[in-house]
Amino acid sequence: MSTHIHLSLGSLPPLNDPRATVVIGRKGPIEKAALSEFLGVDPTAWAAMLAGTRAGDGGASTTTWIGPRKISLGLLPEPCSRHNSPARAWAIPSLAALAKGKQDAVVVLVLEEVAHARAALMAAARGLPLFDRSTGEDRQQQVLLCAIGPDGPLDVAGDQPLVDGVRLAARLFDSPTDLLHTDAFVDEARAVAAEVGAEITVIQGEDLIAAGLGGLWGVGKAATRKPALVALRHRPAQPAARVTWVGKGIVYDTGGLSIKGKDGMPGMKGDMGGAAAVLGAFRAAVLLGSDLDLTAVLCLAENAVGPDSLRPDDILTMRSGKTVEVNNTDAEGRLVLADGVAWACAQGPLDLLVDAATLTGAALVATGKTHAALYCNDEGVEALAVRVGREIGEPCHPLPYAPELFRKEFKSEVADMKNSVKDRSNAQSSCAGQFIANHLPEAAPRWLHIDLAGPAWAANGRGTGYGVGLLVALGAARG
Repeated sequence: MSTHIHLSLGSLPPLNDPRATVVIGRKGPIEKAALSEFLGVDPTAWAAMLAGTRAGDGGASTTTWIGPRKISLGLLPEPCSRHNSPARAWAIPSLAALAKGKQDAVVVLVLEEVAHARAALMAAARGLPLFDRSTGEDRQQQVLLCAIGPDGPLDVAGDQPLVDGVRLAARLFDSPTDLLHTDAFVDEARAVAAEVGAEITVIQGEDLIAAGLGGLWGVGKAATRKPALVALRHRPAQPAARVTWVGKGIVYDTGGLSIKGKDGMPGMKGDMGGAAAVLGAFRAAVLLGSDLDLTAVLCLAENAVGPDSLRPDDILTMRSGKTVEVNNTDAEGRLVLADGVAWACAQGPLDLLVDAATLTGAALVATGKTHAALYCNDEGVEALAVRVGREIGEPCHPLPYAPELFRKEFKSEVADMKNSVKDRSNAQSSCAGQFIANHLPEAAPRWLHIDLAGPAWAANGRGTGYGVGLLVALGAARG
């Protein structure tokens, strides 16, 4: 049965609302909120549910029924280290998923601090995804998401664009490539541009060659649907700063002629998680009233196998003017991103440039499945990203930034560089970031590379929409 979940943010419903209800929070704040009357649950039974649930490190739940109405308690963990999100965002999605079912539902987030609201709301949205192509009778489910702070119910309706941005990015991530090929992704971008009133530029197919985008064209030219660079721009009357976000949008990654194995290829529809996050964040930021001159650049390609496939030993001329000897066609994301950041810098001076990508498996080894890995040429921007990432529930952690130690890994005898490292034990994820940096202009802007290969995928293989919150928070905080 295919279920489409309509998720809306709003006020706390009245006492004994007949809908299925999920309450999520830490034990102390939930006890303080005294919710038994609101839920219509006997106080003794509610206290027993709280006392009998052990949250551990990942959260836990218990459920009771009042007639046909389902009441679920989702208890968040107590432990939270200094590198993690104090909103306990990592544990919320699986608990919010308890709301899925035949009944319309209410999810109540009980917050220790009002400042945790946005992180908790976006985390809950991750547990209620949009994409569903299962067979059977279609069902529409309405889910209300609301929050209670230390002093009572909160007005969270204004954060609807953030929740929608996360769900948009996750829907794109979850869509198979026969539905979300490069042409369809371009259409998604056009729809967002029309909705928010943004300018849009599309360079596709052989026009990429004329634009000097040799990396993007080389990676995607073998596919039936040709590669594209898409740029959406929001121009407020009095911009506070000029910022560009660039997203890797490999709609499917076979590895090219350096082909992935049968265990490595499934799931590679999600190799466009960076572009999905950039598009979702751009929509959210504009609808939230961003005062930035903001551009979202999507580098869209399918890394396919065919007669026109990019070959190892081919030499590409990039948008930066530099040449790249290809020694691994499965190191394609850095090629499209290198073109994307070089194109972005050529459009005029920038106060901040950020790229987001599911770039390296090594990032999971370095920073794990919950934290994105950062490679950054500015200490202040790096520190800001770490701080707002914790606050917004999308944690991240720096990789070593040392270009003088990593540039040597790309040495080529016949071109300016190769595209894959010589020594895979020498900070692979930092090296991948440095490859992108090699294509920035000499007078480079402040630049942040976000490798979200870990947190882009949930444990069940679904997309998380990671990056939407981090980008929006960075834009709002600046620094």
